[in-house]
Amino acid sequence: MRSEGLTIEGRNSVLEAFRSGKTVDKLFVLDGCQDGPVRTILREAKRQGSFVSFVKKQRLDQMSDTGKHQGVIAYIAAYEYSTIEDMLKTAKEKNEPPFLILLDGIEDPYNLGSIIRTANQAGVHGIIIPKKHATGLTATVVKASAGAIHYTPVAKVTNIVQTIEYLKGQGLWFVCGDMKGEIMYNLDLTGPIGLVIGGEGSGASRFVKENCDFIASIPMFGDINSLNVAVATGILSYEIVRQRQEWIYGR
Repeated sequence: MRSEGLTIEGRNSVLEAFRSGKTVDKLFVLDGCQDGPVRTILREAKRQGSFVSFVKKQRLDQMSDTGKHQGVIAYIAAYEYSTIEDMLKTAKEKNEPPFLILLDGIEDPYNLGSIIRTANQAGVHGIIIPKKHATGLTATVVKASAGAIHYTPVAKVTNIVQTIEYLKGQGLWFVCGDMKGEIMYNLDLTGPIGLVIGGEGSGASRFVKENCDFIASIPMFGDINSLNVAVATGILSYEIVRQRQEWIYGR
């Protein structure tokens, strides 16, 4: 289901966005502002699970298009989020072992859109992103996905580590992409799997990597030491696809 993919400013407009059921990705509130209308907005944000950031007036002024933000600015998702349960249900209905991608802090919307597009072609059942320190489903992401967002669900979670722990309980195991890992060809990447990819530059956090079962690296022979994160996700995803195909048709 689509929504506008807007930036909404002003207390009444933001509150109406919450009450009308729009998905508010991020809410920015003037630091120290706790009057009645703002408290009501914050209650709605908590109920929906929106990411809330308290910022200085100068930051809000910079973000504002109208100059009339009244201490609150909301970013509305350009596409509705799914749930992890729906992703697992889809895998079950297709009689396939779950294949999920978990992104630990992708901030570039073009990268996220490209990953969604690749995930769709690789048969991924869903993508999981964190609420904080990551891009959401902006209009740019939707456009960059080239239509794949209509078919590949995206869920947003509060904590990636806790999500990994939950999914382990559902039978998944996890491989994290990292330059210091074992060469991906040497790992068994079949079965119910979650592929974990870290953010641009910093990679996955230490706590996320520690909760993964394996660390996989891509062999590289050039003069630079890294790949674009969307490209790396595609390479690792298709190694998983290759091994799955061999496992299915080579039995």
